[in-house]
Amino acid sequence: MRVTSSRVLATIEAKAASAGFALDDTQRELIAELARVTRADGSLFIHGPAGRGKSWIANAYFDALPTPRKTRVHFHGFLDALHRSIHRRRDEQDAVERAIDDVVGDSRVLFFDEFHVHDSGDARLLTRLLEHVFRQDLIVFATSNYAPEDLLPNPVWHHMFEPGIALITENMQTFELAGPTDYRATPQDHSSGFAAGTWTHTVPEPAPAEDEATFSPVRGREFPVLAIREDELWISFHQLCETPTSTIEYLEWARIHPRWVVTDVPAFDVVDREAQQRFINAVDVIADLGVATTFVSTHTLPEFLAAATARPDAFRMVSRMQLLRQTADRRMA
Repeated sequence: MRVTSSRVLATIEAKAASAGFALDDTQRELIAELARVTRADGSLFIHGPAGRGKSWIANAYFDALPTPRKTRVHFHGFLDALHRSIHRRRDEQDAVERAIDDVVGDSRVLFFDEFHVHDSGDARLLTRLLEHVFRQDLIVFATSNYAPEDLLPNPVWHHMFEPGIALITENMQTFELAGPTDYRATPQDHSSGFAAGTWTHTVPEPAPAEDEATFSPVRGREFPVLAIREDELWISFHQLCETPTSTIEYLEWARIHPRWVVTDVPAFDVVDREAQQRFINAVDVIADLGVATTFVSTHTLPEFLAAATARPDAFRMVSRMQLLRQTADRRMA
């Protein structure tokens, strides 16, 4: 694909300037590497710590690519779309291959944002995706907080994704974006998206009355919530994370409700690992889809995040939660 590195860099630098920041040297190196790999019809796996700008750079580069035959997918959204398509095609031969075709279409370039693997079932599907796209000679860009060999870090299940890791290392160049600054920890624009959310000790007024409690239907199942007010979802931590919810529900709620209020958030380390994982997944979804969320807790945000850092795979959630505005550190009565 014909890509001029200097022109793309100028376009992305202008976009950064309009957003109020300047690219650092490692980010410029990443743009140059993306352009080099694209010209060679190759693929690139971009990894590094949270908050270094991997997704922003890759998204800006994707937007600047001079082709309409390109597809951008995010981890949770991709798996949701894939499962939907597999279900529609469940009576067909090669249902998974056809479902991948549905998602990828006739694209020449596939950008996979937030490529991570924590589930053995996801590992199988993602391996099938990689087999498919490399067989079709697609140009693939992926961002991840994990180096390829560290994907599916649970040692019990790591072997399940070893074929996928082999496909990545055989077909993709790698680039580590590991600059010194976590940009999510710097002062933020709180005017829109997830960064417009708040961590507070006080329930926003008016608090839901008991008769506002209702159910939110998702794909034939009903889930209890505290209230639904126009475009705002009120839900307790227990309802969100300590009942059998999944990213399917989070995606649906995020698409319908651009604002959430999550009440009664406990200390991260007092709930079981399943509830912790659901919270991590929920933050992934609402941050990616730009849901302005108010979290209500008797704990301060630094206390909550300090407890979360004990879990190795919570670092992405910790980085994203630093985007939130915080009220004064006073305890709820």
